[in-house]
Amino acid sequence: MLARLKKALESLAYLWLIFLSWKWFTGQLDYNFNLSCVLLSLAWLGLTAHGLSENLRTYFDILSRLKVRVPMIFGILLSSLVLFTPWQLEVTLARLINPQELLAHILSPLPLMATVELALWLLVYGAYKRNALRFKKQGHGPLPSGAWVNPPKEALQEGDLILTSGRIAKTLRESVGHGEVVVDLKRGELYTLTSYMEKGVLIQPLAQMTEKLTHGHYIALRLRTDFDEKQKSLVKGLTEIILEQNKLYQQEARLKRDKLYDFFHLPSVLRGLIEKKIPVSGYDWIGLFTGRRSQDRFTCVGVCLELYHRLGVKTSVYGTGLFGLGTGLFDPIMPTRFLADPAFRLLTVADKAKFEDIRK
Repeated sequence: MLARLKKALESLAYLWLIFLSWKWFTGQLDYNFNLSCVLLSLAWLGLTAHGLSENLRTYFDILSRLKVRVPMIFGILLSSLVLFTPWQLEVTLARLINPQELLAHILSPLPLMATVELALWLLVYGAYKRNALRFKKQGHGPLPSGAWVNPPKEALQEGDLILTSGRIAKTLRESVGHGEVVVDLKRGELYTLTSYMEKGVLIQPLAQMTEKLTHGHYIALRLRTDFDEKQKSLVKGLTEIILEQNKLYQQEARLKRDKLYDFFHLPSVLRGLIEKKIPVSGYDWIGLFTGRRSQDRFTCVGVCLELYHRLGVKTSVYGTGLFGLGTGLFDPIMPTRFLADPAFRLLTVADKAKFEDIRK
């Protein structure tokens, strides 16, 4: 509840500052120009500093990076405008040549505040750049340094969450954009449960991903608390139930769509175009953009979360929405955010060293 309240307040603060920034751009703020620049820069500085530690910790999430970069660039611009007013080249050059005149200008109230703001923004920039050194670029985005990339199937176990690269990762400029959970179906080998846009929910041998690298690179997150014996006994049955629910949804959705085609007398060409762009596959297209979790159709990480929650595994709350009110608006469940989930830990090169020692 407290986390949702915090998210609601932060969302309102961002929206309010975006509104004020728009009024500044359009010249509608009822303040002196220099004063409005100083106050707006100060407000963005305060909001950025408030969430800086969290945004630096979740640097692998593009939204976290933007929440530092965009206000920082805008704030530096605002403060710089105050320092260089009036915008006359001869006046600026005269101040640079005459140290006393430059000092007198800087020590006047608003330029002095702008100078302090610039110094603080530079501190934010320094912290941002130092933090970036703790990550490495893998594919299209950053991963924590020391992450074990492409661990073999022998190093993985039931309950592990595998995050891979792919189309979504490329689109979002992130390192990972697809998720699959490792399950033991008592068939002699491990499988993964996931959902594809073209096929819906499915299971496939773990080796298909780890050996063929069908999605490019991947990393693995391990539950901090392994499944107990009761949870292990439930995995197979719950996986089969989820598959059956998704199959029934596909059948119902197919019938509904065919009825719509017939009702509107759509030509076969248009039907084919719709089927190509939005196939009836059991994939949760609404959930892809909103973070909604359904009971019978899923995104890739949505079906992983569904299995975890049916097994009683507590994770972070996802898809709570812009104001943390459960609306799902503007809050898709991006796979990269699982890197910050306290229920999991990232498999690292230290785990790789232990694994290799055991195999010797």
